[in-house]
Amino acid sequence: MITIGQLARYVGVSIKTIRVYHDKGLLPEPERDASGYRRYGANDVIDLIKIRTLAEAGVPLARIRELRAATAEDYEQALQEIDDELTARIRSIRAVQKRLHRLATGQPAPLPTEVGAHLEHLADWGFSRRWVELQRDLWILVFATHPDRAITLFHDQVQSLSDPALRQLFLDYDHAHDLVPDDPRISDLARRIVEATRHRYGSDEPPELDATSEIPALIQGTVNASSPAWQRLDTLIRAQLKT
Repeated sequence: MITIGQLARYVGVSIKTIRVYHDKGLLPEPERDASGYRRYGANDVIDLIKIRTLAEAGVPLARIRELRAATAEDYEQALQEIDDELTARIRSIRAVQKRLHRLATGQPAPLPTEVGAHLEHLADWGFSRRWVELQRDLWILVFATHPDRAITLFHDQVQSLSDPALRQLFLDYDHAHDLVPDDPRISDLARRIVEATRHRYGSDEPPELDATSEIPALIQGTVNASSPAWQRLDTLIRAQLKT
């Protein structure tokens, strides 16, 4: 027979925890011996190990008390359910861990392989590093918030860039970053972009995210904030598309 202190050390819990288990009705409190000490036996050690294991698995104390009184069949079924929940939690934690690793390497969210390959092509076509990094961040945002629509928008951009004339417009947009807002080249570029957009889509609307989504405005706001010239270009394009 052992004391409460020895029981606590053997199982790896505190004496206070054991007393809580006594108070909650999880672990029967033994009678005191002639010396006034409570003595615990092997069954108490086994029972306490079971309780500790369930508690570490996140099972509420009230539920553990119910399981202590359950039939062998119900107890086994409950353990399986707890195991399934743990498996799901482990999967979720591993997913979070992967996201943390991506944050550490400067990649806050995964992108489809074809998007990564496309971003590499941008540099080969002469787009600035600034543009490539901006496109990467924006596609991360789109794929994270609208995975069902993101691939359609991505393929639309890929198709646009496969046309040398349209690709040149994107390049001109990129290179306009450092122009002053009232540079006449900004107005000319806006006109050419509007003409190309109308020629490509006609009376149809270009592919877009959910009409109620705030992401497009957030994306355009991010682009505009990086360059006064780009902000001016966006203003001109919007005005001309309305006429």
